[in-house]
Amino acid sequence: MTHDDQITFEQQIADSVTSFLLALREIAREGNGSQAISLLLLEISQVLLAGARLGAQTDFTPREEFQPDVGPEADIDELRLRLAEMLEGVDAYTFVFDPYVPEVVESRLSDDLASMAIDLENGLRHYRAGDVDEALWWWQFSYVNNWGNLAGAALNALLTVVAHDRFDTDFEANAEAVAVADEMLEIEPGVQP
Repeated sequence: MTHDDQITFEQQIADSVTSFLLALREIAREGNGSQAISLLLLEISQVLLAGARLGAQTDFTPREEFQPDVGPEADIDELRLRLAEMLEGVDAYTFVFDPYVPEVVESRLSDDLASMAIDLENGLRHYRAGDVDEALWWWQFSYVNNWGNLAGAALNALLTVVAHDRFDTDFEANAEAVAVADEMLEIEPGVQP
């Protein structure tokens, strides 16, 4: 990769991370659960592309043995609580963290999205402080170690919500329709004509 390509790559990753963090905060602030599912699907997919690009690179190496201090982590408790409230009915879900050691993990979308935000924001603080090597190392390390898996699981959970919404049959509505039809035909419920 040429020097110019490297700078472009670094900027694109930082832009993807920044976009995800801004969008996540805006989605939580708006609090519209029905729109949030589709928007979160889009935002998680986009940040996963950045993660995949990081994962495809040779391991980045930080300049220092220990991570430099870039100040305290962002307070994401309000973000987590807003997401939990907004996603109330679909917040809790289960997934297999490691398909080679299958163990079902119980989780919450709000917790996983907040954890992703912490990882991504930490790298962004390094990037903004001018320590691009540390930012890239951190984003790559935390993608492989944590946020990539959480993003994949959250994406799958959200896609499942969409699939259930679009394809599941509403049995109560069907039962009511059958009862109305039976009444219209003057058939006793449960009796075959």
